[in-house]
Amino acid sequence: MNASNLPTAAPSWRGRVAYGLIVLWALATVGFHIHLVFSGLIPNLISRPLHMILVLPWVFLAVPSGGRWARWTGWAFLAIGLACCGFIILNLEALDAQYGSLAGPWQLVFAIALLATVLEMARRAIKLALPAVALLALAYGLLGQHIPGEFGHPGIPVNSFLGTLTIAEGGIWGPLTGISVTVVAIFVILGAVVGAGEGGAGFLLLANRLAGGLRAGAAKVSVLASAFFGSISGSASANVASTGAVTLPTMTRLGYPPALAGAVEAVASSGGQIMPPLMGAGAFVMMELLRVGYTDIMAAAVLPAILFFWASWIGVDGFAGRYGLKPLARIDLPSAAVLLRTVPFFLVPFGVLLGLLFASGYTPQYAAAVAIFAAAALLVTDRSFRIRPGAALSRLADACVTASRQIATVASIILCAGIVIGVLNMTGLGVKITSVILSLSGGELWAALLLTALACLILGMEVPTTAAYVICVSIAGPSLQQLGLPALHAHLFVFWYALLSTITPPVCGTVFIAAGMVGAPWFAVALHAMRLGLGLYLVPLGFVANPALLDPIGAPWAALFALVKIGLGLALISRGLIGRHGGWWRLVWLVGGVAAIFALPIN
Repeated sequence: MNASNLPTAAPSWRGRVAYGLIVLWALATVGFHIHLVFSGLIPNLISRPLHMILVLPWVFLAVPSGGRWARWTGWAFLAIGLACCGFIILNLEALDAQYGSLAGPWQLVFAIALLATVLEMARRAIKLALPAVALLALAYGLLGQHIPGEFGHPGIPVNSFLGTLTIAEGGIWGPLTGISVTVVAIFVILGAVVGAGEGGAGFLLLANRLAGGLRAGAAKVSVLASAFFGSISGSASANVASTGAVTLPTMTRLGYPPALAGAVEAVASSGGQIMPPLMGAGAFVMMELLRVGYTDIMAAAVLPAILFFWASWIGVDGFAGRYGLKPLARIDLPSAAVLLRTVPFFLVPFGVLLGLLFASGYTPQYAAAVAIFAAAALLVTDRSFRIRPGAALSRLADACVTASRQIATVASIILCAGIVIGVLNMTGLGVKITSVILSLSGGELWAALLLTALACLILGMEVPTTAAYVICVSIAGPSLQQLGLPALHAHLFVFWYALLSTITPPVCGTVFIAAGMVGAPWFAVALHAMRLGLGLYLVPLGFVANPALLDPIGAPWAALFALVKIGLGLALISRGLIGRHGGWWRLVWLVGGVAAIFALPIN
């Protein structure tokens, strides 16, 4: 169930009651997370279980398919989850005194029930892969003492092992969940409120105005629109569904090959997860793991993200020459007057957000909360600037429902990933895998980077980007740092490569969505996407070779030079892969591009 599926005119009193309950729960979900920003400190073992209580119905009662069995089990898991979270909240002081160890058989049953609920949440929200990884981690924690050799562990008492995961802050209720509660949810709400009004349309109009008149204008509009919209959605699939609904029909109408049109949208939409400020929740998880400021993460991430979209832009231009793709007709471009009336709907909230982030000492969540109020105030009108309270209420309801569903999905991922991280911490498995990576790489950083990239690709095939990043960086991050890679560089490297599977076969989630929307064979779309998305493969290697790219504040001129240098390399490689020249010329472009990126590193 999402905002677009909600009934607009309920045919019966039951429909009206159901709709009212959905909206009320959405308001409660959004209100709780905004309240946390202004309410001061609340114990973690109260705020985090309350967070789970609020997201449970969005996971277990919104069953798109599965029939009666899925509905009944959904109600059962909802009841179990509510009871478990309520138990923790009501018995906080007593549980604190147990220091993470279960007391008695009933608490053992409680722990198993809570873990089962979290696993089922993740299965319903994002399918089976992540819960399967978590189950393997649990099995290792419980039975790893029977594994011979260095990959075994001494054994952990069951009460302590399960207690740390369920009644202490070492698993489900750990720091990752705290980031989901206090930061990610607020930025998700901001994106939903901006998108519910004219802000989403404003992004598309601005992209049309800037790029529509250029060669292959419709495709370049897709690149820009996805960069703009991705900065607030942070979800590749949501980006495809929203911007693709406008750009894909336009490209098809203008005679673009369907496989190319789908690839443009798939690649551009994937970039939304690396474009600040939201970055698919990755920026906030990274902030927690690295213990650095949010603005530091944003500053480091912005130039690589620009390079990704630059490579996509150059690739689109290359295909334009091959297929003779023309600009949009002048009649299809928005007028300056329409654009000026629409721009404030995203410029005001983003101006508030960035102003508070960079010009004050306020936290990111406080800045985002104030920006939410600014965006919500704009819901009362549209680009005609007529005040419409009724429309504002409807838009606010849609925004709350959309935000609540997205918060529930992120929470399901992070709660389940917390189990894996908890087991890694308790058993020391991460340290053991790190030693294996170090030995396989022979102490060579670039060999370790390639091994890490392969692990990210494999794990990312079925696990969402944020979860793949958290797991991979917990395992491979320490080895990369031991080989001399700075912590921030290691985390961004892993985060970028956790995205590989969005456009790389055999899984390539955004490719499948875009191919279905445009009616093209998915493999043909994937082949185009890998060439357009070459930045996803090369930019992380580029900023490892040129560390100055990630320090635009401390070394702005060096960062700018690195940006130009890597950008030139990407342009040359794109020409070699997409241009019409063949034979030796193609080799010249490719070799020249590689040399531009990796020769004369900028430190």
